[in-house]
Amino acid sequence: MKTNRHTKILELINKYPITTQEELIDYLRSDGYDVTQSTVSRDIKQLRLTKILLPDGSYRYQASPNSEKGAKNNFNTIFSSSVVSIEVAMNIIVVKTFSGMAQAACAALDMMAFDQVVGTLAGEDTIMIVCSDTDKAKECAANLHNYIG
Repeated sequence: MKTNRHTKILELINKYPITTQEELIDYLRSDGYDVTQSTVSRDIKQLRLTKILLPDGSYRYQASPNSEKGAKNNFNTIFSSSVVSIEVAMNIIVVKTFSGMAQAACAALDMMAFDQVVGTLAGEDTIMIVCSDTDKAKECAANLHNYIG
C-alpha cells in the first residue's frame, strides 16, 4: 500500500504544481487513498521531496534529483552488510540478517519500492517479503541476491 501511495505521490507532483500538503492530500483522496496529514508528511520525508521556487514566486513539491540515487546507495550499503541468506517459499521471501539488522534492512528495502513486493515485515533477524505470486517472488529474490554478492 505504501509503495503504491509513494508511486502515486511522485506521479501527482510531476503532473500538478502541488504547493501544500493539503493539496496533495486532496489529490490522493480523489484517487481513492484514505490518508491523513501525518501519513503524507511522513511520505514527503521518506520520498525526500523538496519545494522549488517557481518563476511566479510560488513553490511546488518536486522529487529531489538525488533521492533515488541516495536511496539506492543506502539500500546497497545496508542490505549487503546485513543479509545472511535469502530463501523463497512460494510467494514469500525469507531474508535472514545479522541479529538486530532486519528492521534497517527492511526499511531500506521498502524505500526501493520493488515492483514485485506486496508488503514486508521485519523482526529481529528476519524479514518476510510477500509477493503476489511465486514467479514474482523468484524474480525479486534473484534481484536481492545481486545486492549481497
